[in-house]
Amino acid sequence: MKYDFTSIIDRHGMDAAAIDEIGGWGIAPTKPKDGYDFIPMWVADMNFPTAPSITEAIIARSKHPLFGYYSPRKEYYDAIIRWQERHNGMKDLKREYIGYENGVLGGVISAVRCYAEPGDSILVHSPTYIGFTGSLRGNGYHIVHSRLKQDGDGIYRMDYADMDAKIKKYHIKVAVFCSPHNPTGRVWKKEELQQAAAIFEENQVTVISDEIWSDLLLHENKHIPFQMVSPYARENTVALYAPSKTFNLAGLIGSYHIIYNNSMRDRIRSHSERTHYNSMNVLSMHALMGAYQETGEEWLLELRKVLSRNVDYAVAYIRDHFEGVEVSKPEATYMLFLDAGEWCRKNHKKIEDLLHAGWDLGVGWQDGVAFEGPSHIRMNLALPFERVQEALKRLSQHIFTGRKVRKL
Repeated sequence: MKYDFTSIIDRHGMDAAAIDEIGGWGIAPTKPKDGYDFIPMWVADMNFPTAPSITEAIIARSKHPLFGYYSPRKEYYDAIIRWQERHNGMKDLKREYIGYENGVLGGVISAVRCYAEPGDSILVHSPTYIGFTGSLRGNGYHIVHSRLKQDGDGIYRMDYADMDAKIKKYHIKVAVFCSPHNPTGRVWKKEELQQAAAIFEENQVTVISDEIWSDLLLHENKHIPFQMVSPYARENTVALYAPSKTFNLAGLIGSYHIIYNNSMRDRIRSHSERTHYNSMNVLSMHALMGAYQETGEEWLLELRKVLSRNVDYAVAYIRDHFEGVEVSKPEATYMLFLDAGEWCRKNHKKIEDLLHAGWDLGVGWQDGVAFEGPSHIRMNLALPFERVQEALKRLSQHIFTGRKVRKL
């Protein structure tokens, strides 16, 4: 490959929460026992160097010594328009439909505040991204979960009857949608999105669609923007995107919304302007322009191959070696969502016992209960392949012991 996805880079002391925060946060892994190095598989960032075109763009801008007030460049909007057309088939995207957001979660709350009052119910699918939970509840909203159901092949599906019933029961006017879905990794098919859009239209629900994972597709899966599935979805959806997940730029801060409806766009922009929280960092602007070019796309295509290989290997290994653990193969993202309920029952253990047992071995996987997974663990596979192999080997040898179940 042209780009580096194999080097194991030391991130200690370089502002990496995934490494420097272990043993610190309440949700962070504890430090491993002596004899084990730490393998970061919890925070959803990648352990690969980002695309060289991004660092080149940042360095080039940094050589100019002034960083005063500025306005976003025309090239910033042009880069987004080209990217969305090439990757998502958006043929009529215009500059005026695009607005900067200080992070997807900030955009979610800014939009929710325009269409719901504190105390109102918001529809969210579960399992649920922990960021939605904290942001919505922290701002006084009541979350109503519609549980995704797994079919006979273990694929997560929306329960449309449940969605409709809960929207009506709780008088819901806003839904927070996730596409591709986090934490399950589902890439919704067009028919699925159309059914969801029909329910939202029938009940006149405004949709806030988090599509931050849309570039990180595995194998031949295809993302379809929710705004493209029906006229109602186009006019009643706030879609949120960012290069941060795709290119590992979370520390730079910088997302954007796409809103086609003029009155909706004016309302949301007016709200964000009053709070003065939406101020773009000049370096994040240049980072996006560095990412959304041909060399950034070339890097992304190689990354997808690396992630697809990691996911294929990990899913097969877990199914072969981790008795009592179920895993639904994701279609996007680099996260696995493991269900260890059977393992816990056979071993008379709680999920936190299994979680801590992995941490002792230096496998820094993540609590999935906070994501509305009652017996789940979340695992980040955006690491060099040999690190993925090592983590799974440790778990197999010391906890799952091949196809046999052993008590801790």
